[in-house]
Amino acid sequence: MRKFFTALAAVAVIGLIAGAASAEIKKVRIGTEGAYPPFNYIDENGKLRGFDVEIAQALCDAMKAECEFVVQDWDGIIPGLLAKKYDAIIASMSITEERKKKVDFTDKYYNTPAKFVQRKGAGHKIILEDGVDTVADVSKVHLNKEGLKGKTIAVQRATIHENFLRDTLGDVVTIRAYATQDEANMDLVSGRVDLVLADSVALDDGFLKTEAGKDFEFVGPGFTDRKWFGDGAGIAVRKDDTELREALNKALKQILADGTYKKINDKYFDFDVYGG
Repeated sequence: MRKFFTALAAVAVIGLIAGAASAEIKKVRIGTEGAYPPFNYIDENGKLRGFDVEIAQALCDAMKAECEFVVQDWDGIIPGLLAKKYDAIIASMSITEERKKKVDFTDKYYNTPAKFVQRKGAGHKIILEDGVDTVADVSKVHLNKEGLKGKTIAVQRATIHENFLRDTLGDVVTIRAYATQDEANMDLVSGRVDLVLADSVALDDGFLKTEAGKDFEFVGPGFTDRKWFGDGAGIAVRKDDTELREALNKALKQILADGTYKKINDKYFDFDVYGG
């Protein structure tokens, strides 16, 4: 009996220690890009805005922790996390096997396909099949390599979209990689490139629905092939930060269940960005 009560006491102590450790997350420094509307961007007043930003704040609120945002260029965003400039990345970062070698991820917090954009009437054909809306396995479609041969395609540097382009069309097209998505979009407007590839929502809200994008349109299907596009966008944390990852996952489940996520979703999108 004594051993039984001793074991119970030990369990209680462990529980108290775990609870105390969990309660230690008082502040979370969030790294984000600030150049990827509508997900994260700097508004006309110099304020950080966007879906990623509001989701981050909602997660901090659910954790009863203070949020501090750190703006970081995209191509340095993982190195910045590893250097402890911030504690987590909430910047529309897709969960891929390659990235998981360096960082850990929470569950996804949204999932949208990649698409190409062209000038209206340009007539580019991305794949040879007709009536294909979403491509989850590129090996099952025929990319129009002959028709795209010699074209120049813009993409943001160090992204899943750049990897996809280089692996699937790099032998027939010229790829121009840019520091930000806005720079890629503007070279499409200026006629320096023939097409842009990026996340479909970022292109729609951040470009096609703007004055600069009025003469442009989507072309071809959406691409979701897990080999390149992973399992949706997740929150990256350092590999040894299990406590923060689990706290963020718990908070994500909470905001999905209590309607907070939907409220933020509906502010930015007229569809469910969380995805299947």
